Amino acid sequence: MKNRQETINEELNGIKALLKPFTVGASIEEIEAEANKLERRTLQRRLKELIKQGIVTPSGKGRATKYHFIKNDTDPIEVAQTFTDLIPLTPAGKEIQQLVLRPQQHRTPIGYNRNFLASYRPNVDSYLTSIEKEKLAELGITARLNEPAGTYAKEILQRLLIDLSWNSSRLEGNTYSLLDTMRLLKDSISADDKSATETQMILNHKDAIEFIVHNTEEIGFNRYTILNLHALLSNNLLPNPAASGRLRSFGVGITKSVYTPLGMPQLIEEMFEMMLQKAVEITDPFEQAFFMMVQLPYLQPFDDVNKRVSRLAANIPLNRKNYSPLSFTEVPNELYVQGLLGVYELNRIELLKDVFLWAYERSAQQYAAQRQSLGEPDLFRLKYREAIRNLITQLVTNAIPKQIVSETIKTTALELPEKDQPKFIETVGNELLNLHEGNFARYQIRPAEFKKWQEVWNEKNR
Repeated sequence: MKNRQETINEELNGIKALLKPFTVGASIEEIEAEANKLERRTLQRRLKELIKQGIVTPSGKGRATKYHFIKNDTDPIEVAQTFTDLIPLTPAGKEIQQLVLRPQQHRTPIGYNRNFLASYRPNVDSYLTSIEKEKLAELGITARLNEPAGTYAKEILQRLLIDLSWNSSRLEGNTYSLLDTMRLLKDSISADDKSATETQMILNHKDAIEFIVHNTEEIGFNRYTILNLHALLSNNLLPNPAASGRLRSFGVGITKSVYTPLGMPQLIEEMFEMMLQKAVEITDPFEQAFFMMVQLPYLQPFDDVNKRVSRLAANIPLNRKNYSPLSFTEVPNELYVQGLLGVYELNRIELLKDVFLWAYERSAQQYAAQRQSLGEPDLFRLKYREAIRNLITQLVTNAIPKQIVSETIKTTALELPEKDQPKFIETVGNELLNLHEGNFARYQIRPAEFKKWQEVWNEKNR
């Protein structure tokens, strides 16, 4: 007769086996349908245990949550392979990735290291090399470098609101599509199949981005800016509304990490002030941006929403110098989190820096007004040229309304290899957003068809 632990182990192994065929993850309803012998509460407990062990990882929130078998109990390299195909990692980055992909029970619990921040000497020490800074400056150059601070961001504000709101929210597990985000921000139409939390998150990003862009002369790395940035991003999302815009007064843990941040309010205050002072003293805008992406999440000065604050704060020095913004285009959530885990648990920045450098290059290619050396055409767009053109032609000539465009694109993407589906969806979405009277002929669309599509596309109530 089996004892209790043997039964539990059997149930855990059964769930692992069930999840393996679900290459894009499975909802709890799908798992429950297969594991018909387990009650919902028991299933939830077993999933929680597998997540704790680092064998299963969740994505999405609420009813949209899906569970993914990541195989890091046996082969962490296999899990990471798809990301290294997308973002080339340095040897140090790969080493960190392998270390943080180990099951939690194999990683050493660690607390906040005050010396990691205290030992950093602005303009003496640097996370970025001089060559990396030069390359970033070349990539980010715009036609407004000599204009008043914030000029470039104001010019591209409407597109920046969509891109940065969507990508930053996506990195938090938000399931809004690019086109759903556009409808919400431009037409105030929320997606019917998304939660109120997801909608609020994107609207909060819009407010926070506008705060940065419209108040360029008043903001910086000071208490006023960072506290109010948190207040805007966390609005209506925290269990305690009074915590919005205030430093943390109690201890917190980090999901799927063995790192424990500071718990004493006095120390949090002290390190917060030190972080801001050091950030102000840094002269290079790209070093400032990356410094905040490293140190603010590591300190975890707020109850929640720390990563979001760091991503938007990273844009403050770029905006002031009129460089292209950092919108985190195409950055994989999992690799970004792994980079942060390297900071949290190892005080090592190399993997997060690999992500940062790649992310800025992708963002700069999208926004730079002067791109002197873009190199060869985008190989992905070249590969799927016909599929992209045929789909856009179909959407426009049939005057497909916005509210069902996203589903149509997703359905078409299912015909592609799984690893190419997310980028295909985003690429088609971007093409539609950039479609205008001067370029629609490339899709073999007649003027009358384009005019009809425009009327439907711009109709708010449809």
